[in-house]
Amino acid sequence: MADDVKSQPQGNAAKDPDDWVTGDETMTGAQASYLKTLAEEAGEPFDETLTKAEASKRIDALQEQTGRGVDH
Repeated sequence: MADDVKSQPQGNAAKDPDDWVTGDETMTGAQASYLKTLAEEAGEPFDETLTKAEASKRIDALQEQTGRGVDH
């Protein structure tokens, strides 16, 4: 059997935020807190109006920028 990652089921954390059922809801408190920290570290503005999906994408981008949350 070949290990085909694409054929394996994805958990919610691995889903594209654009495909989240609740992605258009207001970001969670945890997302807001972490996003604010990342934005401060990156010297970027914090947008408190982001949806869950938008916040997830912004967190990913700021993690790349700051090096936080990156596996070594």
